[in-house]
Amino acid sequence: MTFALVFLICLALGVPIFATLGVPSLIELLTSPIPLESLAHSLFDGVDKFPLLAIPNFVLAGAIMSRAGITRDIISVMRTIVGGAYGGLAIVTILSCMFFAAISGSGPGTVAAIGTLLIPAMKDDGYPTDFAASVASSGGTLGILLPPSNPMIVYGVLASVSIGDLFLAGLLPGILMGALLVGTTYFLSRRNGYRGAVREFVWREFLIALWQAKFSLATPFIVLGGIYGGIYTPVEASVIAVVYALLVGVVIKRTIGIKSTWAALSEASTVCGGLIVIMGTAIFFGEFLALNLIPQKIAASLLTVTSDPILMLLMICAILIVLGTFMETLSTVIILTPILLPLVKQLGIDPIHFGVLLVVTSEIGFLTPPLGVNLFVACGISGLKIEEISRRVLPFIGTIIVGLLVLLFFPQISLILLSFK
Repeated sequence: MTFALVFLICLALGVPIFATLGVPSLIELLTSPIPLESLAHSLFDGVDKFPLLAIPNFVLAGAIMSRAGITRDIISVMRTIVGGAYGGLAIVTILSCMFFAAISGSGPGTVAAIGTLLIPAMKDDGYPTDFAASVASSGGTLGILLPPSNPMIVYGVLASVSIGDLFLAGLLPGILMGALLVGTTYFLSRRNGYRGAVREFVWREFLIALWQAKFSLATPFIVLGGIYGGIYTPVEASVIAVVYALLVGVVIKRTIGIKSTWAALSEASTVCGGLIVIMGTAIFFGEFLALNLIPQKIAASLLTVTSDPILMLLMICAILIVLGTFMETLSTVIILTPILLPLVKQLGIDPIHFGVLLVVTSEIGFLTPPLGVNLFVACGISGLKIEEISRRVLPFIGTIIVGLLVLLFFPQISLILLSFK
């Protein structure tokens, strides 16, 4: 009882997530016969996970690539393809986010990299600023669904499932979600007459842009192709991503130097330093959940409502969407995986499919205040208030929910590629 009460109080007060996880566990430890030394062991075990090495490397690779001009190359190619359609530049934003997501593994990072260039470009092309910011925010959500996804790596570690399988399972759902967002963007643009300078598709322009961007566009194929082809593991792929990013930025394009590389290292260390602390306390937290049989008690309570797998997933997704409004994505994954995973396994739900649904519900959290990280990044770029963007992002939230329901009712979309391994 004390454990749950302290945990809820910490959540309500907005205590940093590592303390929210650690304080109730520490209090429980001090009042139990378990030796205090177990805390040190748990903290060490929490970060002594080889797959976690992939996260700082993928974050670093994305930071280097955004500084190396790779983002501009991606945008220039996408613009030659759909730049003249209704909502052309907005569609370019979604497609560019999809491509950059296959490099960065981060939602806010994708918004920052693509939005910094395309939100001002859309404004100059006559698009309303709030619409431009909402499109960039929504496209950025794909950063955690398309591989390599940082939340999927964390989930894979906690759930003891293959990260390579999770990456493969996220590929088709990511493409589906991207297509739905493109369709929503086109519909809203056509209805409101959003269209920049009309231009025809010109093969010569496309081929020139494709050739100029060849090294940049090769990045996700080198990284993900090696993983799916069984050539190297996700951790090895993350190292290759860093080396390739430096090769392109320093040797081929010559767009970054020591200062830019140092800034990328600082960004990666800032992002990942906090994650390491959280992961240590998360393992500690999970042990006390198991000690108090909390997952079993929660499972028993939910099973009194329904034992139907589909209805249970609908209920869990609704809970996750609500929690996502005030909990950061990695925190949601870290806290809820040890609680919900035993339940979904008990109902015969594939843990990889559940991991995909968990990530998709987290996408919605990126777009919902008061936390809405993607919205805050877009606010910083566009100069708008969060209330202005929040209104315009509602159709995109509806689109992601539709995609979530499709994935929930048709798990084959997530799992079909695994059958070809």
